[in-house]
Amino acid sequence: MAFPVTRLRRLRRTAELRNLVSETRLTPDSFVYPMFVCPGEGVRKEVRSMPGVFNLSVDEAVKEAKEVHSLGVPSIILFGLPDRKDEVATGAWADDGIVQQATRAIKREVPGLIVMGDVCLCEYMSHGHCGIVKAAPQSLGAAVAALPAATAQYEIVNDASLELLARTAVSLTRAGIDVIAPSDMMDGRVAAIRKALDEAGFINTPILSYAAKFASGFYGPFREAADSAPQFGDRRSYQMDGANIREAMREIAADVEEGADMIMVKPAMPYLDVIAAARERFDLPLAAYQVSGEYAMIEAAARNNWIDRERVMMESLVSIRRAGASIILTYYAKEAARLLG
Repeated sequence: MAFPVTRLRRLRRTAELRNLVSETRLTPDSFVYPMFVCPGEGVRKEVRSMPGVFNLSVDEAVKEAKEVHSLGVPSIILFGLPDRKDEVATGAWADDGIVQQATRAIKREVPGLIVMGDVCLCEYMSHGHCGIVKAAPQSLGAAVAALPAATAQYEIVNDASLELLARTAVSLTRAGIDVIAPSDMMDGRVAAIRKALDEAGFINTPILSYAAKFASGFYGPFREAADSAPQFGDRRSYQMDGANIREAMREIAADVEEGADMIMVKPAMPYLDVIAAARERFDLPLAAYQVSGEYAMIEAAARNNWIDRERVMMESLVSIRRAGASIILTYYAKEAARLLG
């Protein structure tokens, strides 16, 4: 007796058929393009560990923003490299801060582009941590930086840091930022930022919270690009332990309760299970950040001719979308948009 054979391959026979039955659609309007803004004029300095990614002066950032918008990518997110750093992250919340300057210029020239502002303090702190550091018995600065990481005694002070984060969010919004994106991982930051925005009259400014941001080895190239590596210790006392998915759900739930309008998982590919779990549990728009280390690995392997660069790039983005992210922050936004037409 002959048994019927399941013919799944029928719908894979041609590119047109495969496209017709595709379950996961990747489109440029789901992308956010990260940009690093620095002082100066005419600056377009390639990041050594991220080929094709640049530190841009404000004038060059405007040109980049115009290109992004012309490709159908709806949004960028800005990170700043200040001309000076201190122990209270002045460059983050100053009205003439580098991101504030870039935002005003971009909004003038590309008014239809959604500009997101990363709210964190690490790029602006002399010690490179994401909050105020309390050290004992030595004071901050050279005395602490000179200590071996294993012996330095310090604490990232949560509640005092919230004031600076809230001040930064208001300053960025005043400059024209459309979406505030806190990435610091301090407890209570979403509530503090929401309260500050509302009190300043910015009740319609949405918050995209880096709700589940893991302490990850995939951030190395970003720290070169943003000059944000901690000068001592690490960030494991405030960023999440990569082993904990249930805790990630609690982090997200807390941010939703505090007023987050959108949520994010970072990094993306090593945490696809977290993205999927978040999509299953929460109804808010869900973002994922394909971080610098993910980008750098693809670029390095491609330059050694170990992989098909375009194919792996697109496969990686589809995997993030398939896991449930409706918004993807990626350094491939421009190139993927070109390929998607």
